[in-house]
Amino acid sequence: MARERKFSTEDLYKETKQILLQYGYEGFTFGILASKLNVSRGALYKYFDNKDILITDYMVYETEQFVERLKQINSFKDFEDQFDYLLHTILKDTEIHRIREIAIKLPKMNDKKTEANKKKINDLHQDMYYSLQSFVEKGKSESKLKQELPNDLILGFLFGIIDIPNLRNIPYSEWTKYIKEVVRHGIIKEN
Repeated sequence: MARERKFSTEDLYKETKQILLQYGYEGFTFGILASKLNVSRGALYKYFDNKDILITDYMVYETEQFVERLKQINSFKDFEDQFDYLLHTILKDTEIHRIREIAIKLPKMNDKKTEANKKKINDLHQDMYYSLQSFVEKGKSESKLKQELPNDLILGFLFGIIDIPNLRNIPYSEWTKYIKEVVRHGIIKEN
């Protein structure tokens, strides 16, 4: 029982994230996590019956943090500033997007807590889209976004940007400049 020490939620989630990124859902074990936290596996089982509960708790936490960051868009009055903030928030942490992909692919579980967490993650995604409706409406009212495009299409397109691979490892500032160019003017050169 020499490794029976406390760990913070912050440390727990930080290591959970790293293990998920390195090994994926299938490779995630309490043994690896306990080793990283320098605690016994039993210490983890005191709080979580299984890895699915821990992973979905962590994903709820990350999704809540992301939604809160997105809601800060309303602190900017100018549409262009809101647009820049939204793109920055979406693009700045691509690792979190990889974590969200894992959440989407989680297998069906027969655990009430895990299923409740998965439902909460889904509800948070709905909340995220709802909270950004005012951004789209502002863009349309200022004639910066096309009126005829459905709001959900605009938001879905913007969130889909995260899936564009940066295979050449273009620096972040240059990458966001290119993304903004494509969003604003498309890829077809008008003659």
